[in-house]
Amino acid sequence: MVGVTGCSFAPEHVRPPQPVPPTYEAANIAGTTIARIGWHDFFREAELQRLIGEALANNRDIRIAATRVAEVRAAWRIEGSSLYPQLDAVGTGTRGRTLFNLPGAGATPVDVKQISAQLSASWEIDFWGRLRNLRDAARWQYLATEEARRAVASQLVAQVANGYLLEREYEERVALARHSIETREEALRIMRRRYEVGSGSKLEMTQAQLLLGQANTTMQGLEQDRAVNRNALAVLIGRPVEIASGTLSLTDVPERLTLPAGLPSDLLANRPDIVASEYQLRAASANIGAARAAFFPNISLTGAYGTMSDELDGLFSGGSEAWSFTPTIRLPLFNAGRLKGNLDVARARQERAVAQYEQTVQSAFRDVSDALVRRQQLQLQIDTTQQMLDAQRERARLAQLRFDNGRSAYLEVLDAQRDLFDAEQALVQLRRAELASIVVLYSALGGGFVADDAFDGNLSNRNGEQSQ
Repeated sequence: MVGVTGCSFAPEHVRPPQPVPPTYEAANIAGTTIARIGWHDFFREAELQRLIGEALANNRDIRIAATRVAEVRAAWRIEGSSLYPQLDAVGTGTRGRTLFNLPGAGATPVDVKQISAQLSASWEIDFWGRLRNLRDAARWQYLATEEARRAVASQLVAQVANGYLLEREYEERVALARHSIETREEALRIMRRRYEVGSGSKLEMTQAQLLLGQANTTMQGLEQDRAVNRNALAVLIGRPVEIASGTLSLTDVPERLTLPAGLPSDLLANRPDIVASEYQLRAASANIGAARAAFFPNISLTGAYGTMSDELDGLFSGGSEAWSFTPTIRLPLFNAGRLKGNLDVARARQERAVAQYEQTVQSAFRDVSDALVRRQQLQLQIDTTQQMLDAQRERARLAQLRFDNGRSAYLEVLDAQRDLFDAEQALVQLRRAELASIVVLYSALGGGFVADDAFDGNLSNRNGEQSQ
């Protein structure tokens, strides 16, 4: 690169201290954190992989993020171009009339005509690092935008996975509801027949109708929620989706069976929002360097070489050569505090960037901690609910047996079957919530895209070592 080595007034970047505890509570830190597993290895179901792949290719949020990256990358190139000499080809033609005071003749009009063709060059010598710092600030902004795109993609992967799990939950709950409706329709048929032949009461028939109606209402609500979830998936994926039937599960991956969370320090490298926040801090520091350099002399060189003539046919003839060379040094003396104000603004923005970085780290730590607690508690809830479901099944069996033997009213069967149905639905919801907690933990740790893993093949080097 053409340039003159100079100094820089940008403060040295020092990563702020980690404002969180050194470890998570009740977290498994053995092994490599699951954030280092790409989404295509973490989610092994072929149907889910297909949905995620389509979402990454078609989602509008991803497209918007990509255009932001392109915009900021272009801004980086613009700032970098200031470090190079600017060369222009300039052609001018002038024709006019002016007055000359000639001795004894007074003011005499004279026609003036001039044609020139020149190469003009200008170059600001970046001795104090102002231009380099502006270029570096633009580069860090570009890298921060790249990480923001990774964050959008990681969130999209988690959203599609959660939508997929919800689809599986609704599928299983709808199947349970349909089975209950079939069973209760048969029970209503029996109760109606008993009433018709006089061996049963109208109250028992009405209770059976109520039980069937409750199951139908639940079924209708599930179908509505399922349609809403599919609409949400269609927005994420970019087109209406058809999902093949399947079971509520995430295929086990050996590396993630124990779901190692790693240490909070791993978040600094794995969470794209934290990496983006640090890049924003680096950009703010570079802007301080540019603001400081503005207090010092600005040195620029301007030159031109070409030909000049009164007539076009004489433009390239002998003796028409013309050139100029103009070095300029400009030192700010008085600007009513504008430069000092610019420096104060840059410093305030850096302080804000530090606070935002620390806030992002704290939010990430909380996300992981909450996901770990939620996963741990959900496992306990599932065990408890499974025990309750087993007891409810036995209760429903005994209640039906007592009613068939004439030892209890049908209301006892009604209550037992209603509680059994609720327990079955609750267990499916908890199982889905447990699987979703895995997705939440994976996303909170920054999983989805390992370093240099491009979701569209164009993710740039995160160390900013690209060539311009």
